[in-house]
Amino acid sequence: MSINPEVIRVLIVDDHEMVRRGLRTFLLAFDDLEFVGEASNGVDALRLCGSNQPDVVLMDIVMPEMDGVEATQQISQKFPNVKVVALTSFEDEDKVQAALTAGAISFVHKNISIDKLGEVIREAHSGQSSLSSEATQALIAAATKPPKPGHDLTPREREVLAQMVSGLTNPKIAEQLMISRSTVKTHISNIFSKLGVSNRLAAVTLALEHDLMA
Repeated sequence: MSINPEVIRVLIVDDHEMVRRGLRTFLLAFDDLEFVGEASNGVDALRLCGSNQPDVVLMDIVMPEMDGVEATQQISQKFPNVKVVALTSFEDEDKVQAALTAGAISFVHKNISIDKLGEVIREAHSGQSSLSSEATQALIAAATKPPKPGHDLTPREREVLAQMVSGLTNPKIAEQLMISRSTVKTHISNIFSKLGVSNRLAAVTLALEHDLMA
């Protein structure tokens, strides 16, 4: 089967039939965009990328079986020439970062206009990225957000902190971890400093609130 190089082949991936139907109808409005298939989850999306050879995938993020982030990552690895546009109604910081890290070239909201989505698809096909204003704001917020308490704790300090949360005394922690008592005291001093606390209770409270033992 010959493929017209001027036509951009588009695969639609979304777990909602109404959304897929709307996107199919949208593609009919443009002579240079061709609908080549649809999937309701990431597993089917991967299969169709192999058989239908799309140029661009419109990828929902939240789906059953395999979500859009995992599907995007696998498509990027197995089909590097396929461009993924994350098209979703969820634009929190974690989802935006996860989709872009997985390999999506663009991240746009489902309320995007038809003409704008056409532009995004063409830009993605040519290697240009597009971000909705909401996605841009999410990335800015993530970049300017202060780091999580305890982000700089070492693995050993986390182990000591976990023993503190369990209520063990310094001698018991030393025995449990097979280190000296003075080493335990040094670790606890470092934990207090990094967490910005001055006592054991405050350290334990912060550890529980932010799950710092993992």
